[in-house]
Amino acid sequence: MPHSTAYVMTDRPDRYIGQLVAHLGHDAEAVLGGDGRAVIDLRPGRCVLRPCAGGFEMIATAAGEEALAGVRDVVTGHLRRFATGEDLVVDWSPPLAGDAVWDVSPVVDDYLLTHCSPADEVLRDLVVRTREETGGAAGMQISHDEGALLTMLARMSGARLAVEVGVFTGYSSICIARGLPPGGRLLACDVSTEWTSIARNYWERAGVADRIDLRIAPALETLRALPAEPVVGFAFIDADKVSYPDYYEEVVTRLCPGGLVVVDNVFQGGRVFDPAFQGDAQLAVRRLNETIARDERVESVMLPVRDGITIARRVG
Repeated sequence: MPHSTAYVMTDRPDRYIGQLVAHLGHDAEAVLGGDGRAVIDLRPGRCVLRPCAGGFEMIATAAGEEALAGVRDVVTGHLRRFATGEDLVVDWSPPLAGDAVWDVSPVVDDYLLTHCSPADEVLRDLVVRTREETGGAAGMQISHDEGALLTMLARMSGARLAVEVGVFTGYSSICIARGLPPGGRLLACDVSTEWTSIARNYWERAGVADRIDLRIAPALETLRALPAEPVVGFAFIDADKVSYPDYYEEVVTRLCPGGLVVVDNVFQGGRVFDPAFQGDAQLAVRRLNETIARDERVESVMLPVRDGITIARRVG
């Protein structure tokens, strides 16, 4: 249960955050940003403090409930010692695991789906066919609003060559291919002939089959066979998560200046927020998230779209 939050009401949030950084910085790593946000890495875990209207927020994180209690106790104890003449109320939320933190409200989910350009008959039929043919695996199909975003981004990028890592039954392929200019091509990478056989039928129905080159092979082999120079204008990564860092590196080195790479599932159902989750997929996605945030070759933004997406644009 590694996350807990508290909101502290005060007219002097910057003062308290600064005091915490100064005092705890003697025994821990504490950094205060120009925006007032502070990150304090203690032995048991981490506490992030952010000024907001009427006070400041605190987010405590640790790998276990006992360690989390240690983080909260240290921060709360110091705050109360600083609060001379002010009765600060520090009421921490119950501990929550990462996969319980991230969950889109059904109301928000429905509103999003009903307030973007509607799916056409081909895409609607593909959703039904995917559910019938793949059973529980149907959850791997992207949602319609994410598909609409892919079409828009591909169109805005002006990409002549797009790459998709992970095809499944072809929904995202249709969305990307529809955003390409005349003469544009999509290189679609997957290892399943069973699922991509469904995709081929719907690419034909959507009128985009002539724009898509399907390669049934490990995606890294396909990517490494591409020219080393920047030839890719748009890329979408949505395949096995353990290989995400490798996929990203092969793609970003081949991105044209201004080219975009979109990475799906960067939240891992909230598990990347939670140091208690140490599975191979979570470790790989965490590593990639940190890499992209510090990669001087790109400018990037992470968005809370579905299970989290990162959009990175090649600079220079």
